[in-house]
Amino acid sequence: MAEARIAVIGGTGFYAMEGLTDTKEVHVDTPFGDPSDSILIGTLEGRRVAFLARHGRGHRLTPTEINVRANIFALKSIGVDWIISVSAVGSLREEIRPRDFVIPDQLYDHTKNRLNTFFGQGLVVHVGLGEPFCHELRHLLIDAAEQTGVAVHHTGTYLCMEGPQFSTKAESNIYRSWGCSVIGMTAAPEAKLAREAEICYASIACSTDYDCWHEEHDSVTVNMIMENLHANVDHAKQVLHHIVSAIPLEATCRCHSALAHAILTNRKAIPADLLQKLDPIVGKYFKA
Repeated sequence: MAEARIAVIGGTGFYAMEGLTDTKEVHVDTPFGDPSDSILIGTLEGRRVAFLARHGRGHRLTPTEINVRANIFALKSIGVDWIISVSAVGSLREEIRPRDFVIPDQLYDHTKNRLNTFFGQGLVVHVGLGEPFCHELRHLLIDAAEQTGVAVHHTGTYLCMEGPQFSTKAESNIYRSWGCSVIGMTAAPEAKLAREAEICYASIACSTDYDCWHEEHDSVTVNMIMENLHANVDHAKQVLHHIVSAIPLEATCRCHSALAHAILTNRKAIPADLLQKLDPIVGKYFKA
């Protein structure tokens, strides 16, 4: 039986999930190594919810060091079908102000050093990512955000950079010229791996500041950013309380069958040990 169908991945400043009752910590071993931290499972608004601190409690991991494959595989292993990501971002648009929320519908992966697939080594899979964020979950997040009264932008392109350094002004202006809305360091490869794992995935991108392109950037202080960060985390937690009970757990989304026509390798050519390793993800397609 599934431990939890809904998961929250908390980003910078979001290391604990208040409001959970009947909690337990779960340590999940994965064939891809250790997740960022143990997974806290508890009840929120009548639903069992899993919480994972993306950077580990105490913020121990840089964006590049996060073992995203282990994180997503661990959540899949405990029965998760829906992931809500909460992440801090910089704004690339004047109209996206600090403390605004963006529910992105597009993703530009500008990372360079990250493992972004569960597959290979004898199993070839090509999932579709035309819509990298789950359409159904996005709209539930928009509704939940509007109920809290936070300023929320219904669409936007999230540019994921490698980090850990922030952008140069030249880079920031190029990203703006590409039409990107916000910039962060963690949506990729999370969104890609969630799709490979047939998990619905959507993000609350929380604007903490204007990126360095803005003429007032130099007047932004660390204290201001931290105040915005803490306010965003508080608002995000309110959104989560609204959305958890609204997620239709028994409904199916096309994300939940993303591999149905994506597996190219002939069953007889796939190593048996690889099928066993990836059983939580692909097992249903290879049952006798």
